[in-house]
Amino acid sequence: MDENSSGAVFPGQGAQRPGMGQDFCSVIPESRRTYEEAADALGWDVAELCFAGDERLNLTEYTQPCILTTEIAMLRGLAARWDFRPSCFGGHSLGEWTALVAAGALPFADALRIVQERGRLMQRAVAPGVGAMTAVIAEDLDPEIIENLLGDLTVDIANVNSSRQIVLSGEASAVAAAESRLGGSLADRPSLRFTRLNVSAPFHSRLMGPILTNFFGVLGDLNVQLDPVAAGRVTSNYRGGFHSGSGEEVREALILQISHTVRWRQNMAALAERAAKILEIGPGRLLKNFFQTIGVECFSVTTFASAERAFAAEAKRQNSQSKERFDGFQSER
Repeated sequence: MDENSSGAVFPGQGAQRPGMGQDFCSVIPESRRTYEEAADALGWDVAELCFAGDERLNLTEYTQPCILTTEIAMLRGLAARWDFRPSCFGGHSLGEWTALVAAGALPFADALRIVQERGRLMQRAVAPGVGAMTAVIAEDLDPEIIENLLGDLTVDIANVNSSRQIVLSGEASAVAAAESRLGGSLADRPSLRFTRLNVSAPFHSRLMGPILTNFFGVLGDLNVQLDPVAAGRVTSNYRGGFHSGSGEEVREALILQISHTVRWRQNMAALAERAAKILEIGPGRLLKNFFQTIGVECFSVTTFASAERAFAAEAKRQNSQSKERFDGFQSER
């Protein structure tokens, strides 16, 4: 592995915040043009919704294109200002769509229209209040053990985020029952706790199943031109490793991702094998701590100021390595 190789990862829904990306937009022209592109593709002012604290920012059909736009705007800004060119990409849930755009596997405008419809379908799949999601947090969590404990409950493992966090998703009453059941069976685990997620639907569960056919139609209607070769630089939430195979296989994985487990722990391991450095890019810092659980350092860029700090630190590191190599050469002489 090249010691200077880098990977970029993108958080998904839940990372949104009012004002996200505004600092990049005001400083870097490439970032500002990204918001303009998004407005042209969607027919509404994405920048205004992101920057003005509009309540629609937390409605899934708006949240998803807004996060995608902001993350691509930030990535383009990093490329323009610091020549950041990652060799591989990953994204958590919605973030996988950002990763595909970043890798050149999917046109930005197509991705925007897809995720807006994706968000609309996911929002309408289950009536408000019917579903719930909860994060199980403890040491040494084993997905197989948890799945066996869930038994016949209408609850699925939505995310395997790390050895310390697994997210459950399903019917609200069943999620409550799962918390009670796991609380008893895993009572001996250090720091065991449950954190309910503030979400509008039970994402990545069987309850999303009814929308898969409609979402397949969305991909067909938009005549999406996926580049499977470029997609091979992106990790698949559904499969665990990097995308491979034909465009149809990539489409299948993206469709099934909606109702199946996000295998983020496997995604992190795959990325760590290809990239010496990992940079999280997005309006919220959701992935950094997950990488720490596998012993991989991940820098988070959530603002323009944090980007300046991250790239200043990287320049200092590279200068130090160059000096060490020079000193070593001199001593050999």
